[in-house]
Amino acid sequence: MRTFFLGIVCVLCLGLSLDALSLSGWRTETLDGELTEAGTTGNKLLKRVRRGWMWNQFFLQEEYTGSDYQYIGKLQSDQDHGNGLVKYVLSGEGAGTIFVIDENNGDLHATRRLDREEKAFYILKATVVNKRTGHKLEPETEFKVKLHDINDNEPQFSKEVYTGSVPERSDIGTSVIQVTATDADDSMYGNSAKLIYSISQGHPYFSVDPNTGVIHTALGPADMDREQREHYQVVIEAKDMAGQRGGLTGTTTVNISLTDVNDNPPRFTQSIYQFRVPESSKSGVPVGKIKATDRDIGKNAEMYFTIVSGDGMDMFDISTDKDTQEGVITVSKSLDYEKKPSYTVEIQVQNTQVDTRFMSAGSKDMATVRIAVEDVDEPPLFDKASYLMEVKEDAAVGVAVGSVSAIDPDGARSIVRYSIDRRTDMDRLFNVHPGNGSVFLLKSLDREKTAWHNISIIATEFHNPRQSSHVPVYIRLLDINDNAPTFATVYETFVCERTKAGQRIQTVSAVDADEPSAGHKFFFSLAPEGTHRSNFTVRDNGDNTAGILTRRASYSRRQQSVYLVSVVITDGDYPMQSSTGTLTVRVCTCDRDGNMELCNAEALSSSPGLSTGAIIAILLCAIILLMIVVLFTALKRQRKQEPLIISKEDVRDNVVSYNDEGGGEEDTQAFDIGALRHLDTVATLEESSKHRRDIVPTDTLLYPPHRRPPPATSGLMMPPMCTASRDNGKVREFINQRVLENNCNPTAPPYDSLATYAYEGAGSVAESLSSLASASSDTEQDYHYLSDWGPRFRKLADLYGAEDSDFS
Repeated sequence: MRTFFLGIVCVLCLGLSLDALSLSGWRTETLDGELTEAGTTGNKLLKRVRRGWMWNQFFLQEEYTGSDYQYIGKLQSDQDHGNGLVKYVLSGEGAGTIFVIDENNGDLHATRRLDREEKAFYILKATVVNKRTGHKLEPETEFKVKLHDINDNEPQFSKEVYTGSVPERSDIGTSVIQVTATDADDSMYGNSAKLIYSISQGHPYFSVDPNTGVIHTALGPADMDREQREHYQVVIEAKDMAGQRGGLTGTTTVNISLTDVNDNPPRFTQSIYQFRVPESSKSGVPVGKIKATDRDIGKNAEMYFTIVSGDGMDMFDISTDKDTQEGVITVSKSLDYEKKPSYTVEIQVQNTQVDTRFMSAGSKDMATVRIAVEDVDEPPLFDKASYLMEVKEDAAVGVAVGSVSAIDPDGARSIVRYSIDRRTDMDRLFNVHPGNGSVFLLKSLDREKTAWHNISIIATEFHNPRQSSHVPVYIRLLDINDNAPTFATVYETFVCERTKAGQRIQTVSAVDADEPSAGHKFFFSLAPEGTHRSNFTVRDNGDNTAGILTRRASYSRRQQSVYLVSVVITDGDYPMQSSTGTLTVRVCTCDRDGNMELCNAEALSSSPGLSTGAIIAILLCAIILLMIVVLFTALKRQRKQEPLIISKEDVRDNVVSYNDEGGGEEDTQAFDIGALRHLDTVATLEESSKHRRDIVPTDTLLYPPHRRPPPATSGLMMPPMCTASRDNGKVREFINQRVLENNCNPTAPPYDSLATYAYEGAGSVAESLSSLASASSDTEQDYHYLSDWGPRFRKLADLYGAEDSDFS
């Protein structure tokens, strides 16, 4: 139960005694109830009126629980003589609501319960006025009403739940976390806001500093082991009144976790592991996984594995799976069951990071791993990874180039057969003996075409063809001197008409497709047939070049404009090869310095600026341009001729094919072939016939204005039966007339059109069965004979034999 202390302190200074003071030339005296203060500064008299009261503040205790208004104090003025003429007036914070004053006697009250934590003091103003006149009798004076604090607020922590951590195996007194509480009561008045911290839950692991709220560990390193217990919940109390009885208490919860340190080494889950691996496993193939456990977590539980001993140290590797922290054993070298069927290795595990405070550097664990190699049916194995063979390019077909060898590594030692992968020998130049692996030629070779041949030979088990292996074979062709040297290029030069004997006019060189081991050596000489009557000579320079020299001092362009010099080129290899090259020398007119001025037409055409190839190229270009022009002209002419019939929509004098069955005997608007037989009825048909709805009228295009036939009123007449020759003549005449009309029609489009007319003829004894001819006869048709044709035509007889009244 809370205890409230109420106190009222009124400080009123009224009725001050009148004293006369003399300080530094000032004098005070009382005149008719007024205090005057005069100074001897010149002749001027200074006067001050004394206030009627002197007071500063009132004190009021908070949280008043009484039913009446709480009395604060009394205001009284010396102007109040008790005659009821003075009225007290209050203004300021809470005046009239929180604070009220008795206007007659000046008693000040609080109307309601106040809380210091909401507002610690109030500033008010008071004065007295004359009830009759309303004039102020005293100047307005300010004062404060302060609230005295009581212990009515319990301590509050800044957080409802705190979270802290501390490393495991920490020393006693290691700081964990600090909690802070505050009290809304007045810390300057009493002990209401003086707090003391204590721990109510969490013993004996933690303690708290009573003044600062800092939580510390209370047990030693051996008792604070995360692997034993990781989480703790501690309850901290904060009590005001300095922890004395009657104080208020606030609590908070602190969740404390022990963080991990590397105080546990990894341990294998078993001491011996056994695995099996096929001997055909390639390098990097996993064999198995071994597992070790570590009670620590995070980086403190990271570990690595190593192979420290055993006969399989070179055959296997081990690595750590970063996700599972397992040791993965893999194959590092090829295995062979026939050579060694099993291996044993010793594997060690330890942490990647070792904390020397808790573990020594030698904290590790060992395990034994036994690996058995399984026998599998392996493909044949070549004795070499690749083969290099050499053969001369002139070797005859069937000559052996070399041989390959492979064996079955399995214990059965199956027979091996050899073959060539034809994808590597598309020209089928080589073959291999299926039994002994000898490689021989199928075709002649030429080093100058291909110097190297790369083929692949397949070795296959005879009893199990699915087991096969490949080996690359590189065949190099050895060069023989089978190519004669030739000029390095086509040489053409000139000689001046006036020159001197022994003048060098050209230097020539040679090339050879062969590649002798000692390098090329060429010899140049003049051909024997031109030695006696040659106008030029050849001088071998000894460096695989030769100079062409003149043998005369003058040449005549008119007598002979071109000379052909034959040069024999011989190589220095065995067997010796030679060829004859021809050098063209043209006679030209030169200036004094030997520069060419004028040559014959052939020489000009072979000049650097206009060679024979350039002339040929120019002629080809001219021919191509001419062909393009001719083609363009032909296309342009063809483009002007529009097609005879542009589309099916063209209706100019065309019979439009609709591919429909027709309207039978009642269709009187279809095209009438009878118009082709009776030209005199064409005009009548064109004017009297009803226009078809599905054909655009083209009357203005068919006839020119001055040749349009006059309208006729008579209907179509059944044309008489005529001979075929007469009908053909009528058709020809009709078509010629239509052609003439279209040619003379100024409104016709500026392009030709194809007018197609169908003519059936009159040679049939049964005459035409088409409904087109029925429109030319006005006589009624008799279809009663259809009834005599049998039951198959009964339906047709019913349709055509019925009277018109039946359909009306």
